[in-house]
Amino acid sequence: MKFHRAPDTIQKLSLLDDSTTFEPAGDQPRTESSAKRANQLPCISNVSTPKGAVPMMKTMITTACERNCFYCPFRAGRGKTQRVTVKPEELASTFDQYQRAGIAKGLFLSSGIIKGSVTTQDKILDTVEIIRRKYQYDGFIHLKIMPGAEYDQVYRAMELADRVSINLEGPTQERLNALAPKKDFAGELLQRLAWAHQIRQSGVRASSVTQFVVGAVGDTDLELLSISEKLYRQMGLTRAYYSGFHPVADTPFENLNPTIPIRELRLYQSSFLLRDYGWSVEELPFEASGSLRLDVDPKRAWADIYLRQSPVEIMHATRDQLMRIPGIGPRSADTILKARRQRRLTDISQLRALGIHAPEQTAPYILLNGHQPPIQLSLF
Repeated sequence: MKFHRAPDTIQKLSLLDDSTTFEPAGDQPRTESSAKRANQLPCISNVSTPKGAVPMMKTMITTACERNCFYCPFRAGRGKTQRVTVKPEELASTFDQYQRAGIAKGLFLSSGIIKGSVTTQDKILDTVEIIRRKYQYDGFIHLKIMPGAEYDQVYRAMELADRVSINLEGPTQERLNALAPKKDFAGELLQRLAWAHQIRQSGVRASSVTQFVVGAVGDTDLELLSISEKLYRQMGLTRAYYSGFHPVADTPFENLNPTIPIRELRLYQSSFLLRDYGWSVEELPFEASGSLRLDVDPKRAWADIYLRQSPVEIMHATRDQLMRIPGIGPRSADTILKARRQRRLTDISQLRALGIHAPEQTAPYILLNGHQPPIQLSLF
């Protein structure tokens, strides 16, 4: 497709192409950064949604920033960063061409902070106002809320967008101080998440998410999951993203070790237990250091402690009890409840026939008709 645009807009977007690599927007954040499409135009990534992978335009208003976050490639004073700014009208126009051509089916828009958070937030809002009003786009939009944005800006962002991000970055003020010394945990960030919850209760539909930088400043899994639980319970958070730290050259953290990917995975698994399974932080199997075990997922680690000696009878367990069993989630639990009203479940092959993936994983933790099914030992 030929774009009837000044070439400098596409050139700017080319320079912004990797700017949101570690800004997750979809349901599979651990694969999102590598989900690029072949022969694509700049700033397009495949983002996982409940309806499948969707090509989304992920970009920024500007890579200029007046904050000095120690881990960030866009921090003030970093000489290696090429500063690029796109005006609201040209960004909106280019997105309109992308989406009309079927190249982009959604937008994720972030920004560095320049001339203050309020001014920057206005640029984000101006861009989306044009997209919604002038170009009549009614599809998915995910917007970043700047630290220190005003209440009315948060409200308008939630009217315009389907999802907003208010990134805490650290789980406490102490951790945030070590990551981003110019940011105020409670005043600039947590307050905006509280506003988003209030606004949503008034009938505005947009969901809210947050993101943490994991592993750069001694943060523990217990700290991260404790604040996540609070946000799920008290502020209606849709999800927490856990982005493992990656060192960036020419920043104060350039010589720190990256966070190993398995830690991200364990945090996500635990977060879903809090959000979707009704668990509490106190039930998660932390080690004395406040870390999760890396060698086994948290649900199995819990089951090894509590269910191996007291396995669950499949025919009598409640839905919540069924969902405590490794290998059984909400859908599987509902399938079992429906099936056992019609017949007795006495063999592990029946669980497989119900669509339960790898039912052998459940064997150490269950009883079928009063008996534990045979456990196939690993050959390795």
